Amino acid sequence: MSAQQAGSPPPITGMYPRSEAEVVARTKALESLLIEKGLTSSDLIDKMVSLYEKDIGPLLGAKVVARAWVDPAFKTRLLENATKACAEMGIGGVQGEDMVCVENTPTVHNVIVCTLCSCYPWPVLGLPPNWYKYPQYRSRMVIEPRQALQEDFGLALPESVEIHVWDTSAEIRYFVLPERPAGTEGMTEEELAKFVTRDALIGVAKTKAP
Repeated sequence: MSAQQAGSPPPITGMYPRSEAEVVARTKALESLLIEKGLTSSDLIDKMVSLYEKDIGPLLGAKVVARAWVDPAFKTRLLENATKACAEMGIGGVQGEDMVCVENTPTVHNVIVCTLCSCYPWPVLGLPPNWYKYPQYRSRMVIEPRQALQEDFGLALPESVEIHVWDTSAEIRYFVLPERPAGTEGMTEEELAKFVTRDALIGVAKTKAP
């Protein structure tokens, strides 16, 4: 592991400092306060949530991966310059000005982290999950990635697989091109995109065979 390489089940070793119920309660309280002060509206909040769920984020990243799986020329362009390749599909913008895509293979597994804060390629992954921001994830994934993947995410990788940890920053934002699952031969891009999850794009999970 080099210095640079310094929707799914949640981590299971206490990575969450707060319970999900507490986070939900705090979110609702903050939303109510903002609406009460006239700084936003429930309609605007619903619109933004829908935007990130349906139009921005993992769904777009899944489409990029599916295109790479069926189009070797696009895959080459994606690995050479992810920002330009994504722009071909109309994907880009804020937090995605300088993106790099790293490919998983049978012998190499990639995972992304931001050791300084929570930099993240929003155009292809949407908003970062809460655990991505926690110091426990940011430190352990760099120090002992194999153990972190297995114990926190249930992803057991054999010792023969090399793990590369990529430190995302404001200058360069990484995302993963997962391996195409077996049994998907002949499927369309639309069908393939359904197998790609946010966690696979981060590298803490693999795509599942149908």
